[in-house]
Formats: sequence, C-alpha cells, structure tokens
Amino acid sequence: MLEWLNPVKGFGVTFHTMFKKVPTVEYPEVKRPTAPRFHGRHQLNRWADGLEKCIGCELCAWACPADAIYVEAGDNTEDDRYSPGERYGRVYQINYLRCILCGLCVEACPTRALTMTNEYELADDSRQSLIWTKEQLLAPLREGMEQPPHPMRLGDSDLDYYATGRGEHGTQDRPENTEAAR
Repeated sequence: MLEWLNPVKGFGVTFHTMFKKVPTVEYPEVKRPTAPRFHGRHQLNRWADGLEKCIGCELCAWACPADAIYVEAGDNTEDDRYSPGERYGRVYQINYLRCILCGLCVEACPTRALTMTNEYELADDSRQSLIWTKEQLLAPLREGMEQPPHPMRLGDSDLDYYATGRGEHGTQDRPENTEAAR
C-alpha cells in the first residue's frame, strides 16, 4: 500500500547525515592520534645489540605490488658484520612516490626487519626526497646498542638471534638444555 514511498526511503540516510555536525580538525596545529595498527612510514629494525634485522632476502621487494622497494644484498664477513646471517641489505630504498602503504612487504619479511610506524607525514615538494634510503629507514640506536659493523653479541650463531625471545640467547627452551634431555 505504501510502496510509492520506497524511492523516498532511499534518501533517508542522506537526509539523516545532512544535518549532523562535521568534526573539524585544524590539521597542522592539532594532530589527531592514529589507530594503533595504522600503516604509516616504514622502519628497518635492529637486534638488541644494534645489528640490522634485514638479511637482504629481497622478499619485501618481490611482495610489493607497486614495485616501490629496491634491495641489494651484500655478504657479511667476520670482520665486517651488519646482520647475524650470511647477508645483509647493503642497499635498501623505498620510493614513496610509488608506495601504496598496503603492508604486504611487512607480511613477507621473515625476520620482522621491516615494520610500519604510525608516522603519516610523508609529503614533500621534491621527488628525490621521497625516495628513502636505508640510513633514513633504519631505527635509531637505543641505549646499549652498538653501531654496526661489529661481531654478534647475542649468541654464537644466527639461530641464537632468531630465538632471542625465548630466554637468554634463545637457549632456554631447547631440548638439549632441559632436564628431561639429560
């Protein structure tokens, strides 16, 4: 009986939102906090002793749908060590002119070397300054960290580094170190 009102009902949402007050943010002066899982600027992380987590595997570059990441690997030596593995990311660049901030590069990283921060102010008036290099992307050294290159400090092998969350040098949960294995 009231089917002639159906076309008018579709405008209900429009009329409802038309009279709501729009919140205004005075952006450069007042910055709203982002959500905790916001995809912002990338960051290359470090181990607790200062060595880089990036092992130069190039999986992040392969996973990037916009082809915004360029990685060139270098070999570690005992005298010149930048990461606990055999290789490290000698050249690492992210082109923010191409990057769509999707986070697929973070998902592809096997060592959690690449993460995304909450920083979103990436705009610039120079094209060259929007290509970020490894030095710009590396996390700053915290207290107790040493500037690479230096020998591994968290264990004798790269396996100790990958298991550092399980106790001192990652040896706590290994079967050969428990009472049952003795």
